[in-house]
Amino acid sequence: MKMRGLKSRGNGSAASAPSAGSNVSNGNGSGIDSKNNDELKATQSNGSGDGPDRIGEVEALHEVRSDDELLGDDERGSTTQPGGAQEGGNNSTGVADAMGGRVYKVYKRRWFGLVQLALLNIIVSWDWLSFSANSTTTSQYYNVTPSDINWLSTAFLFAFCVATPLVIYTLHHGGPKPSIITASVLILLGNWIRYGATKAGPHGNFGGVMFGQILTGLAQPFVLAAPTRYSDLWFTNSGRVAATAVMSLANPFGGALAQLIDPSWAGKPEDIPNMVLYIAIISSVASIPSFFIPAAPPTPCSPSGHEEKQALGPSLKFLFTCPEFYMIMVPFTVYVGLFNSISSLINQLLQPYSFTETQAGIAGALLIVVGLVTAAITSPIIDKTKTFLFAIKLQVPIVAISYLAFTWAPQTRNIAAPYAILSVLGAASFSLVPVVLEYLIELTHPVSPEVTSTICWSGGQLLGGIFILVSNALRDPGPNDGSLDDHTNRPPGNMWRALIFQTVIAMVVIPLPLALGCCGRDRKVRMRRVEADKEANDARDVERGVVVP
Repeated sequence: MKMRGLKSRGNGSAASAPSAGSNVSNGNGSGIDSKNNDELKATQSNGSGDGPDRIGEVEALHEVRSDDELLGDDERGSTTQPGGAQEGGNNSTGVADAMGGRVYKVYKRRWFGLVQLALLNIIVSWDWLSFSANSTTTSQYYNVTPSDINWLSTAFLFAFCVATPLVIYTLHHGGPKPSIITASVLILLGNWIRYGATKAGPHGNFGGVMFGQILTGLAQPFVLAAPTRYSDLWFTNSGRVAATAVMSLANPFGGALAQLIDPSWAGKPEDIPNMVLYIAIISSVASIPSFFIPAAPPTPCSPSGHEEKQALGPSLKFLFTCPEFYMIMVPFTVYVGLFNSISSLINQLLQPYSFTETQAGIAGALLIVVGLVTAAITSPIIDKTKTFLFAIKLQVPIVAISYLAFTWAPQTRNIAAPYAILSVLGAASFSLVPVVLEYLIELTHPVSPEVTSTICWSGGQLLGGIFILVSNALRDPGPNDGSLDDHTNRPPGNMWRALIFQTVIAMVVIPLPLALGCCGRDRKVRMRRVEADKEANDARDVERGVVVP
């Protein structure tokens, strides 16, 4: 966008000469009126225009909207403003409007950071489920039990919680870039340590593998909690949900890749080192561009994007005394925990009923891929219509009912049942994730986005680790690889009681989001950030006039 400010006479009052179709007043209420509300062009100069009587010009003035349109080409060079001011120079953090106000602009370069965050989320989730889809083969290579392999997932999830305070501090004070760089360093170290430990001896060094896995677990919160902060900084109200969806849902997409690809890379125990090596190489390629992403846009994209956020202390105090925060956060963390648990244990849930590792991997991948496709369709619609609350109240019961239906899916011994139910579960769960993350920011504005997202994700990882441990404890005795399947409803090694446990947990939290806005608290569920942007834009239009594209 380009703006030509009004040149002023000695006392700084704006003036322009009359032209056809326009009335110009110059005095205490100096202003410009035009018969054409959409466009005004008034230009006048006297002589060389260098004297004190020079009159400025206003060309092609249009209203600025805080939406997701490109309000100018960020690839252009700086534009000289009348009086020598440069766009983006010391006199302005953006393009100045006619009265010296701020213009909000989105930049094409925002896609570079979005893609990089998505890649890192893919990789870190791939690291998490590297050994889950083929847990039997992995346990044979490292010479440990399947329960020990479960600890690779559990330790990864618990590491998230350990890093949470540092993640909140980094995102709050440094923004997305230092968080992304920290994650990239941890991912690189973790993956290559895992590979080195895997090659140490005929059965590798399981302790070294665990250490590398914990490092990748420490990396996850730095990229999983960053999308809402990045969207708030680089995107506007009409694009934030979709942007958050792309970056956040890339995380489970990495899990889907692990479920699909890893069993084919490691069909037998001696293939495990090559599988770990391939993942380390891919992780390295995906991490290196992180060091070149821009830290922040040159000018803000919306009023709320550059608005100063609350300090951490008051933010936490507000959140923990806000009933609406709990009514959304609790079911979100429970469902994230259940997703982490079922993704880690999918092979052990199905194999006792004679399903193969490949079939279990496809089932886990369907849970994720169908969810991603559904979220890609629903997120832009919800983004445009702002029907956050309706979407939450619709999807939460579907998620719970899907867990209920899956309780009996393995014992059918028909792979179509797990495939169909997990597909529905994924569709409802993944559509819910970006909606909840963005809606919490709307409800708690001006609390900084990383605070709510990090708390929610941290709770989900903590519960995920707990649910895995509980489910493992509820497993029936006997080998769970299907070798002793007696074709009853409870074969040796089955996890029937674990399935009942996760169903009960899923059903218990349904009433919380359904009660949002009830009991006279409808004003507590309004869209605070959207309202703030609208009020700021309306005030700017009234007080400062209009700007040119």
